Amino acid sequence: MAARAHLPGHAGPRVRDDERDEESEKRTMTAISSSAIASARRAFEDILGPTNVFFDELDQQSYQDKFAVDDERHHPAGAIAPSTVAQIQEIVQIARRYKVPLWPISRGKNLGYGGSAPLLAGSVILDLSRMQKIEYDEHNGTVLVEPGVSFYDLYDFLKSRGLKHWLSVPGNSWGSVMGNALDRGVGYTPYGEHTARICGLEVVMPDGMLVRTGMGALDGSPTWQLYRYGFGPSWDQMFAQSNFGIVTKMGLWLMPEPESLMGMDLEFDKPEDLGPLIDAIAPLRREGVLQQSPTIGNWLRAANIFTTRGEWTDKPGALSDEVITAIRKKFNVGWWGVSLRLYGRESINKAAYAVLEEAMTRIKPMSLKPAKWRRGEPLEATGWTGTPLTFPMQNANWYGGRGGHIGFSPVLPQSGAAAMAQFKRTYDRYKEYGMDYQASFAFGERHLINVNAVLLNKDDPEMMAKVDPFLRQLIKDAREQGYGEYRTHLDYMDAVENTYDFNDHALRRLNERVKDALDPDGILAPGKSGIWPRRYAKEREA
Repeated sequence: MAARAHLPGHAGPRVRDDERDEESEKRTMTAISSSAIASARRAFEDILGPTNVFFDELDQQSYQDKFAVDDERHHPAGAIAPSTVAQIQEIVQIARRYKVPLWPISRGKNLGYGGSAPLLAGSVILDLSRMQKIEYDEHNGTVLVEPGVSFYDLYDFLKSRGLKHWLSVPGNSWGSVMGNALDRGVGYTPYGEHTARICGLEVVMPDGMLVRTGMGALDGSPTWQLYRYGFGPSWDQMFAQSNFGIVTKMGLWLMPEPESLMGMDLEFDKPEDLGPLIDAIAPLRREGVLQQSPTIGNWLRAANIFTTRGEWTDKPGALSDEVITAIRKKFNVGWWGVSLRLYGRESINKAAYAVLEEAMTRIKPMSLKPAKWRRGEPLEATGWTGTPLTFPMQNANWYGGRGGHIGFSPVLPQSGAAAMAQFKRTYDRYKEYGMDYQASFAFGERHLINVNAVLLNKDDPEMMAKVDPFLRQLIKDAREQGYGEYRTHLDYMDAVENTYDFNDHALRRLNERVKDALDPDGILAPGKSGIWPRRYAKEREA
């Protein structure tokens, strides 16, 4: 594995001797020279002012990945924070002139996947969090947002206007609405597949050209946020999880405030209940009876938010069955739990609820708690109502010390048998590596995403030494079943991309051709999603 470059004056990456590739390190250090960085910094200050250019050591540290497995990797050279599209266009030209790579972030809160850090060390962070404009079409239920708009920002904006439309929010609402959608994040409501709700983008290309996709290609079009496709090729999805451009505006569809909400919170007693539960929910999801994106979570979802591991045991290794039983008893939770919700007209919800109740009762839940809301009543502050939340991030404190987590999230078919096999395989690996198992199975319309959180204590060297081999083993196990991750941490972008190997990695070759055509200087986010420009091709992990 090639060692990533590091900044002059900083300690190099901690890699094993058999992984060290000094030539690769020298190549990147030459490609991102300190003199080029210094010249670019002066040019950045000319257009942004010194108060929006951050290259001091503390600045560099603040943009590093706080949940990193190895704190010596992914160090940026510094950061710059524009506030206008015109400034971004100038920044791109400066980066091309000095061959300085940029790593765009919206707000840098994609914790567990790299946060605000760049994949290629020595890159300059292009921090777009100052760009916070919101345009709202109340009649059609759409917004046009800039990268710095967080879920809290948009919620407060809509609430001040009567909350006639609801958000769908992820488990960490500190993040950017745009950034989450472009990274294919998911939420809890019928609009929970956020990427699918994108309608129209504005993008600064690597040569500085400004493009609007879809109907936005018509100057002044009133249908930019209404019709996704425009005329000819449709490019919106090209900029999701890619390094082909810098998105500066994004159209998004919002869910109209429903007349009513009905549903139920369910707990299931045994690990083996997962398969029947998935097989019961899947047809309801495919038929459209259940339009939300429900998530089935295991017992640790309560304990690692409200308590810490030390309150339960001081024994190393994965938690014993006795401790798991004690946790479940305290929080009155099953081995698995799921919340199901119906949205819309009350008469329709009542009919759908009867179908849902019959299907769930048939598989004998440990508990079933109905939920109900009508327009005009106080609104429950949960993800099911599109209320921003951040408390799930408390799980980072589970082990104590400097906590964190890394995500492992393969995509599966909606099959109870497939999910049970994936669960057993992964749970066995957690126990093999002495990790506590936190996992969920999130529904799309036709697929499942098995989201596994690998919880960390960065002050425990013995634990941290196991994290990288553990995650690489999980990636390998999934690939053997034909499963690939839908997104991943910076450390594993090359490894995950390498699993998409049909026809001698034809997709990689297509992505590389597009990258080199649009960005011949390789300045935008080298290595993002395993897409390396020709300039940095030798940095790809073997």
